[in-house]
Amino acid sequence: MKIGARRHVSHGAVDVVSRQTMNEFVTGTNPNAILAYTTPGANFTSSDALGLDAVADTLYVRGFNLTQLGVTMDGIPLGGQGFGNAYGLSIDQAEIQENVTSIAMSQGAGALDTPSTQTLGGAISYTTSDPLNKAGGQVSQMFGSYGAYRTFARADSGKLNDTGTKFYAAFSRTDQNLWKGAGGQDELMANFKGVQPIQGDRGKLTALFDYSRLDQDNYMPLTESMWKIMGRKTTYSMPNWSKAKGFACANAANLGLKAGGCAGVTLPDLPMGLDGQPIDPGNFQYAGNQYQQNYLSALNFDYKLFSNVTSRTVAYAQVSNGDYGNTQLGVSSPDGMPSAWMGQKSNTRRIGFTQNFDIHAGDRNLIKTGLWYENNRFQLPEYLWADQWDGPHDVHDYSRGSSTKWWQKNFNSNTFQFYVQDTFTITRGLKFTAGFKSLTETQNNNSRVNPGWKTVGNAYQLNGYNIPFYNHQASGSLNASNAFLPHFNLDYHFLQHHEAYIDIAENMRPYDTTAWSGLGSWHQSAQQAFNNAKYGLNGVAKLKPETTWNYLLGYRYSSPVFMLAADFYHTEYYNRLISVTQTVGGYANGQYLNIGKERMFGADVLGTIRPFQNMTGSWLQGFALTNSFSWNNETYRNNAVPGLGANGGPLNLRGMHQVYYPKFMYKVDLAYHYQRFSFDFNANYNAKRYMTYTNDMKIPAYWTSSLTASYDFGKLGFAQNFKATFGVTNLFQQNYIGGVYGPASVKGDQNPNMFVAAPREFFGTIAARF
Repeated sequence: MKIGARRHVSHGAVDVVSRQTMNEFVTGTNPNAILAYTTPGANFTSSDALGLDAVADTLYVRGFNLTQLGVTMDGIPLGGQGFGNAYGLSIDQAEIQENVTSIAMSQGAGALDTPSTQTLGGAISYTTSDPLNKAGGQVSQMFGSYGAYRTFARADSGKLNDTGTKFYAAFSRTDQNLWKGAGGQDELMANFKGVQPIQGDRGKLTALFDYSRLDQDNYMPLTESMWKIMGRKTTYSMPNWSKAKGFACANAANLGLKAGGCAGVTLPDLPMGLDGQPIDPGNFQYAGNQYQQNYLSALNFDYKLFSNVTSRTVAYAQVSNGDYGNTQLGVSSPDGMPSAWMGQKSNTRRIGFTQNFDIHAGDRNLIKTGLWYENNRFQLPEYLWADQWDGPHDVHDYSRGSSTKWWQKNFNSNTFQFYVQDTFTITRGLKFTAGFKSLTETQNNNSRVNPGWKTVGNAYQLNGYNIPFYNHQASGSLNASNAFLPHFNLDYHFLQHHEAYIDIAENMRPYDTTAWSGLGSWHQSAQQAFNNAKYGLNGVAKLKPETTWNYLLGYRYSSPVFMLAADFYHTEYYNRLISVTQTVGGYANGQYLNIGKERMFGADVLGTIRPFQNMTGSWLQGFALTNSFSWNNETYRNNAVPGLGANGGPLNLRGMHQVYYPKFMYKVDLAYHYQRFSFDFNANYNAKRYMTYTNDMKIPAYWTSSLTASYDFGKLGFAQNFKATFGVTNLFQQNYIGGVYGPASVKGDQNPNMFVAAPREFFGTIAARF
């Protein structure tokens, strides 16, 4: 039994990863990781071997991160892809990996018909498999290092009647202990998809329901000093409460806080950091974790209204709930213990629809037009739970009854997008596409602080808690609109195997929830910081939506033996927005700033050779070698960014390189297939990444590597395609920084936002179809 799918082929500015390619990696690997390991210009990092850590997972495509890319699945907008599901859902929490048949990445400016407010520099579209026409099923069981196991099962109904009704239901469960520290990662997913053809092949109604539950203990983020000096296994103290108390008391001493119970506590002996300053004990927390539940449902209705007009309608809804927390040092619990558990309980509700029409106007014109509307509601309250001198709060207990509420944010947005484009066939093989989209989004945040809190000096107090740092949310509204965002594309197929293409577009990205979060200090309220940015007051540059002009020139040669692709691209980036915290007047001051212009030049080259492709029947025929090289030079252009310099003054960032993205990447993949045996070796080189805006600190270059081998035994008893797979991740046991989470620092090494990648791990899988 085989899952049917169209043959997906890269074309124009779009790179496509097929199901066959995904099968060459360890079972259950995050689809975004596979995309990055095989596609030039893409970079994925994480803290675990499968890429399941929602905090540490980091994906960049040509300098743009996941919050700046448009993402859809079967035409369903997946929204923002950042941690916390504030206004979207990531693919690894939406769809079981085995049900994804292809990943298409537009490395130009993204298609006009992509329903997304995030699209600044490209788009990713995932396609899932339809139910099979014949009843059947498949199962797989994976085991691996650190107690890992993964179970997958899928049942297809086959056609149930003459009209072609069919469906499938699938389930997966992934569980693994953390490779350092206590705890584990547990993910459960369920997918359902039903298809009902209408009037034969004239139309199709598709119903989709996805559920996921993620229960993870996190890895502790590190500074470069903590990683290089104290080692890759530096992590949370859990379950060693005595050790945790030592860090909490050392931090209290640094902050000048009174904690009488610290008299008999053994303090840690911390070394000096790379910057010559002692490593901050406040970065060593007891624990951190997250719990998420996600529900995604959609109805897709495709119907040929006339012989030349096709309608595509998608109605969708997402509900997500989450608990996120960690030990907060410096916050005094009611009994005087200088730490407390600080957690957030999020609630997201997205609902919307898209309506698209494809109109064939004569033999030369294909007109596409459509609209998209979405309403998003996001609620995020923050609570405190008390630690005790004789033991910590139960880190998995998020019950409100034992908590004290600090504040709550209530975010709401309404989005409307319209587009129209025409693809004109100039001559055989030569097509020109022109169009535009209109986008508007209105956002409002209403923040409320528990009225019981009182300010005593530079601290908040309530119910025995003492919080010595400033943390408020701002309230207010922002609007981002642009009636004309043009897009042009020229695609020319010539001399049978050759293709050349040009892609030019302007894009806009509205603001995100960080515009209201983490702002202000004891000297300047969060509301004042927000107002300064919104209206351009007190020397702060006025907030404007981020916009880009993207230019792409590409060439591709495709034949059975050899494939070559080369792209050169340029982006002009306007109104670059960043979240940053600076020390002003001795106090941390959070800002959401417009730092002006950014400019990017880059190039990607990829070549695949199958030297023995024409030797039919030979054991050599299945060899394929792919190499790719990427170069990206992205620099900030503002020579006087307000608010980033000493004491809140201006700072010259002109010529500084983009943070978190490597300037050079090299990828190699060696694949071999012979009869029932398959083998794949993959390695990626990623150059250094700057971790501060002034480029004074950097994450070193590193290699990633993986190896998989499989054998299909064919029919064994009642099982078809009984297959065994063995895989190794981080094959060469590299010690490197994987994911990076949170805003970059302006300078220095006091920001713990780096996650060490997992060591070498081994996985084995058996799978069968019925």
